Amino acid sequence: MIPVANITITKALIILNELDNDDLNWVTQVGRKKKIAPDEILIYEGEKISALYIILSGSFRVLIKALANKDLARISTGEIVGEISFLDPRPPLATVKAMTNSEVLALPRLQLNAKLQKNMGFASRFYRGISLCLANRIHNTVRRLGYDIDIQEYEVEYEVLNPNLQDNLALAQAKFDWLIANSNY
Repeated sequence: MIPVANITITKALIILNELDNDDLNWVTQVGRKKKIAPDEILIYEGEKISALYIILSGSFRVLIKALANKDLARISTGEIVGEISFLDPRPPLATVKAMTNSEVLALPRLQLNAKLQKNMGFASRFYRGISLCLANRIHNTVRRLGYDIDIQEYEVEYEVLNPNLQDNLALAQAKFDWLIANSNY
């Protein structure tokens, strides 16, 4: 197992931490691994997407036309793309383009939506994971904007209040590793 100090918190780990073993089994049954070549576009700005993607390996650029296709972000293994589309029906605001040979796990939108409607337990865990991802994104945005707060002091305080954080992170990483090993093409 990877030492907790070496685990980076990613969207996949946040969501997988919320899902139970039955949920993970369903994800591996429905999800399909897909290889993505460098410069291949996974998501097009302004076009509806047909899946939620978990990045299993590789790295991607997130670009928007309004910035003359400059990088808005770079994302890699363990990140999730397309999650906002499950909350907001509008088309994506950015293009996601592979930088390297990459592999994603695609969860088809129709099947995921059907599962969310039929299984309230799964829906609760999935949407809690998405909510935690968005909270983490806001937290990171505030940090990047440099508001006059001591983030390190806050994070130490949070970890003291949340003693299971370290254990949960290691378990989420184990779930991610299991997902990679048990998903099919």
